[in-house]
Amino acid sequence: MEEVDKILIHSLRQAGTAVPPEVQSVRELSPELVVEAAVRCLRAVRPELGAPLSPRLPPGISARFRLASDLAAACQELGFGGDVGYQTFLYSSEHDTRRLLLFLVEKLPRDEGERGAEPPGKSGALLRAIGARIREQLGIPWVPPACRTPGLRRLQGTAHLQPFTTCPLVLPQSGGSPELQEYFGGAAAPVPAQPPRAGQSPPALLETHAAQLGARHEWGAEWGGPGLAPREYLERARLRARLRALESLRQDPRELLQIPTAAETPQGPEEGSGPAAPLEAALARLEAELEGSRGRLRGAQLSLSQVEAEVCQGRGALGGRQDALRLRARALELLPDAQNNLAKLQLLLESSSRRIVGLAGQWERHRGPLLAEYRQLRALRDSAQRESSRRLAETRALLRRSRAAAEEARRKESLHGQLVAELAALPRDVSRSVYTQRILEIVGNIRKQKEEIGKILEDTRALQKEINALVGKLERTFSVTDELLFKDAKRDEVVRKAYKYLAALHENCAQLIRTIEDTGTIQREIRDLEEQIEGEASAKLPASLERILSDCRALREENALLAARARHA
Repeated sequence: MEEVDKILIHSLRQAGTAVPPEVQSVRELSPELVVEAAVRCLRAVRPELGAPLSPRLPPGISARFRLASDLAAACQELGFGGDVGYQTFLYSSEHDTRRLLLFLVEKLPRDEGERGAEPPGKSGALLRAIGARIREQLGIPWVPPACRTPGLRRLQGTAHLQPFTTCPLVLPQSGGSPELQEYFGGAAAPVPAQPPRAGQSPPALLETHAAQLGARHEWGAEWGGPGLAPREYLERARLRARLRALESLRQDPRELLQIPTAAETPQGPEEGSGPAAPLEAALARLEAELEGSRGRLRGAQLSLSQVEAEVCQGRGALGGRQDALRLRARALELLPDAQNNLAKLQLLLESSSRRIVGLAGQWERHRGPLLAEYRQLRALRDSAQRESSRRLAETRALLRRSRAAAEEARRKESLHGQLVAELAALPRDVSRSVYTQRILEIVGNIRKQKEEIGKILEDTRALQKEINALVGKLERTFSVTDELLFKDAKRDEVVRKAYKYLAALHENCAQLIRTIEDTGTIQREIRDLEEQIEGEASAKLPASLERILSDCRALREENALLAARARHA
């Protein structure tokens, strides 16, 4: 932080703050210098914010509070995102002061030498003209297209917009009669020449293409149904057309057929006469036919469901009868030679008994080596658990150290970015060799720390892989052992006790791992609390408290003096 403070104080001197030469860190800045630096930076960044503020702290305590509060409000308006108030300037800690001053220094404008001059000649004039044009367009408010004047339409790019109007098109089709092909080949006009205006060609093509896509999608959706023939598809299409016509007639048949209403035509001697009676009769007849078709369709669907259910039941019954029939046929085949078949079954039973006895002997021969292997595996498991616990603790320690190193690296990278930005903001006429050398040293240290962090992370990953492998092997060993013991635990009391001890050992190991993890968490919390204690200890709280108490005493004296003057007046 010493290098950062030196660069920061140098920037404050460049901004006009009278920082004494002996002051080399933010810790040594007095409240008067902090207030002066903040006001100077505000005046350089935004003069309307810094002009009403005084760079000198007044002698009165109440006036100091007012100035510090106004200065904090100005910093918030400038965009400072941290916690800032009158205490930041009068009783601030080193961390808060450094953070605020870094924000203000970053906001300082660069001088003309750092900006660079505009390119001379035609390119510079073109850049200035482009900038003026952009500022002009940004300054004009947005207006809806229907309310724009001709000049505004040209400026906002809507002078050539036209309404979307279409017309029907006759497109050539393949196949059909020769007369139709002859018409498309010579008599029909080309598609671009069919619209009455040239601007209607793209909208008409878009509308025709959308209609074709919709018809193709509808045909594909219905043609893809099970057992749907082209004739059925056409019948359904006709039925939908009739339904749409019926819906239109049901809504307003007079308006659809442009039939004059009673208010427009003179009524005859009878109320019910007129052209509406045949349409209503046709509508009623079509609706009756539609309802009849729907009833027949529902009846057919119900009958089909019943038939399908009966077919499924018949298939199930037939399958059961076929199995019984096969069993009886097999029994009938064996019945004529019953004595020989019984003798064969007896031989099969005797051979099965001998085989079971032989398998039991083989199991007893294999059981001894398996038990020895089990005991050896259990010993290996215990040693592996101890080793895994030790390596788990080491891994957690390495992870904690790697996280701390990564956090330190991120902090130093952020500091490096700030220093690079401040270095770029410094005037070019100042000698920068010292600062460049310091920055290079900081970058070198950061690079070394990154390499160390990379090595720690590689070691951590390798150790984690090894731990995962050991844990997987341990789980597999426990599963195999548990399965072997569980098979023998029903017959052997010793194996049953061993199985209980195995379960208890597994549970105790899991509890031990959880305890180690909880211990690591508690140690991490302890380290965080120790860091907070160190931060609070470095905040110069006793000095700040002494300053607050002295200001309170001075404020009381001012209040008493004002009260005495009021009484005399």
